[in-house]
Amino acid sequence: MTLEHPADRGGSRRGPFERLAEHASNFTSSPAFFGICMLLVGTVIGVHIAKAPLTWMLLAGESMTAVTLLLLALLKNSERRAEHAVQRKLDAIAAALLETQHDAPGPAQRALRTAIGIEEQT
Repeated sequence: MTLEHPADRGGSRRGPFERLAEHASNFTSSPAFFGICMLLVGTVIGVHIAKAPLTWMLLAGESMTAVTLLLLALLKNSERRAEHAVQRKLDAIAAALLETQHDAPGPAQRALRTAIGIEEQT
């Protein structure tokens, strides 16, 4: 286990968890996921309206809790990687602007070109 920023782990390649988090982020923003959530919420409401046994109520509530917890972990990972990519781009832009003021293109200009494609790398 590591406490490094998700974008700093494992070099420029995405690991299995990062790929899973990216796919989860894409799926959770889809209409299909919204439909699944509506079905889950409808099931919980139906269980309560039907006054089903306590076991069924607990199962419905715990399933919603589990989905929420998994989404929190996966989506937070995606958010942190995106945040890191934006910050690296801003740093590269600032450095390139400083070089431009001195009329001397240098390493910051190259870093800016590299940072433009940072989402695919992190």
